[in-house]
Amino acid sequence: MYTQLADWHGPGPWILLVPLIWIAVVFLVILALRRTVWRRRGCGFGYGAGAAAEHPLAVLGRRYAEGDIDAEEYRARRAVLSEPSRDDARGGGGGR
Repeated sequence: MYTQLADWHGPGPWILLVPLIWIAVVFLVILALRRTVWRRRGCGFGYGAGAAAEHPLAVLGRRYAEGDIDAEEYRARRAVLSEPSRDDARGGGGGR
């Protein structure tokens, strides 16, 4: 028994893999959260596909301010975007 303990030379080089495994686990958890929970909440850190979508009226206003569309087209599109949908007018909004 004593000779077995005397011949033991420590854990060996494989012990260096343990921190790498933990780094991989943390990376995979963060990756999974970015792809699921944070994307649904709109916490996309302001870049990429995870970024929160801009409201259509804000996009329309920005396009008008940049001169992409004229005042007549802006008013027409704003009226379409602002009018209540048919489901809202009927009190619907039910689940399709």
